[in-house]
Amino acid sequence: MRIALLAPAGAMHRYNGMFHKGLHYAPITLALLAALVPEELNAEVKIYDETAEAIPLDLEADVVAITSITGTSARCYKFADYFRSKGKTVIFGGVHSSLMPEEVKEHADSVIIGLGEKNFPQALRDIAKGELKPFYYQDGCTNIANRPIPRKDLLKKSKYITLNTVEAVRGCNHACTFCAYPVAFGTRLYTRPVEDVIAEIKTFKGKEVIFPDINLIADKKYAKELFTAMIPLKKWWFGLTTTEIGHDDELLQVFKKSGCKGLLIGFESVNQETQKSIHKGNLVHEYKELMEKLHNLGIMVMGCFAFGSDADNLDVFKRTVDLCVEAKIDLPRFSIITPFPGSEFYQELESQGRIVERDWAMYDVEHCVYKPKNMTKEELEAGIAWAWKETYSWKNILKRLDFTKPKTLKSLYMLVNIGYRKYAKGFEIFGADVMSDNSDIPEGSL
Repeated sequence: MRIALLAPAGAMHRYNGMFHKGLHYAPITLALLAALVPEELNAEVKIYDETAEAIPLDLEADVVAITSITGTSARCYKFADYFRSKGKTVIFGGVHSSLMPEEVKEHADSVIIGLGEKNFPQALRDIAKGELKPFYYQDGCTNIANRPIPRKDLLKKSKYITLNTVEAVRGCNHACTFCAYPVAFGTRLYTRPVEDVIAEIKTFKGKEVIFPDINLIADKKYAKELFTAMIPLKKWWFGLTTTEIGHDDELLQVFKKSGCKGLLIGFESVNQETQKSIHKGNLVHEYKELMEKLHNLGIMVMGCFAFGSDADNLDVFKRTVDLCVEAKIDLPRFSIITPFPGSEFYQELESQGRIVERDWAMYDVEHCVYKPKNMTKEELEAGIAWAWKETYSWKNILKRLDFTKPKTLKSLYMLVNIGYRKYAKGFEIFGADVMSDNSDIPEGSL
C-alpha cells in the first residue's frame, strides 16, 4: 500500500505565500499519522505539507489522507476530487471534517470524526480488507498515551525553522464562543505520560523545543510535573498558555528553570466587555503587569488579539497597537474573530442573519465573513491591515524591544519581527480572488 498524507494550505500560508521558513515549524499531525500506519500493511508513506512545498498532482499513492481546517477545506476538496478521479482512495480528517462530516463526505471515500489515533489505523486496515466505512467516530477509549514518536524523518528539514515539535496536552479548559476545538473534539483534556514526552524530547537534535498544544497549563499539576522533569534537559522551550500563567508564581518559576524562552498568549482584546462575551477570563488591566513579570524571567511573548466583537468600535485598532507598544509585547499577532461552523459564535451570528460569506477559504481569521456591529466589514479589514503595519513599523519594533530586561534571545526577537514585518507589508494583496483561487488544481470528475 502506498499512502500520501496531505496538508493543503491557504493562500497566505502556502509555500509561495507570506509565511516563509522563519515563521513556521514542523507540523506534528502528518508525522504522527505516518507513525500510526500499521506495520503489517508494509506501506510506503510520504508526507506533503503545502506550507513547505507544492503538492504534486502526479503523486504515486493508493490512499490519499487529507487533514483539513475550515480555511483550507475548499482547496482540500479540489485536491480530493482530482485524486479520486484518478482512482485513489481519499480519507479526510482534521477539525473541519469533524465539524462538517456530511459536507466533507461528498468529496471523500471516508471521513474520520474526532481524534484519529485509533480510527486512522483502523481505516487503513479496512481499506486493505476492502471494508472501508464511510465514517469513523471517536470513542470513549481514545487517548494520546503510549503512541509512537511522529515520523519527522519524512519531513524536509530545510523547509522549517525547526523539527523539534512535541505534543504533551490536547484540549483546553476554556469554552470560548469562537473556538471550533470543543465542537470538533469535545471538552475532555488529554495528557501524555510525562516520561513519554521527555523520552521524545531526548531524541531531538539542538537546544530548542516547541509545544504547539493549545493550552499547556490546562492541567497545572501536570504542567508542573512535566516542566520539572524538563529541567535536567537544559532545553529552550516555547509554548502556548493563557493569561492565567501570571497568577501562579510557582509554575512560573518552574517555567524559568526548565528553559521557557517564549509563550504565545491569547490576550484577545483590549475591551473587558469582549472578554465576557467570548467567555474568556482575561483581565485587561493586568496585561502590562503580566508582560513585566514574564520579561523579568527572560520569557518573550507572542500576544494574540482578535478584532470584530460587538464591543469593538473604530478606536479598537489604535488602542490595541498602543497597548502592544506600551506593554512591550514582543510579537503581537492580529486576527478577526471568526465564526467557525458549529461554534457558539457561528450559531449566534447565523440566527441574527449576519453571516455574509459562505466561501470557507475566507475563514482564515484574517478576513471578515460577517456583519460587524459597530463598523462595516470593509472598515474591520482595513483596521486589521493598519494594525499589522503600524505594529511592525521599525519605530514600534524598537519601542517594543525592552533593553532593560534579561531577554537572552534578542536576535530571535529581531528575526521574527522582521518576518512579521514582511507579512504586514503584503497583507492586503490577499483578497477574495486570491484566497479562493484553486485553479492550479485540475477539475476532477468521477
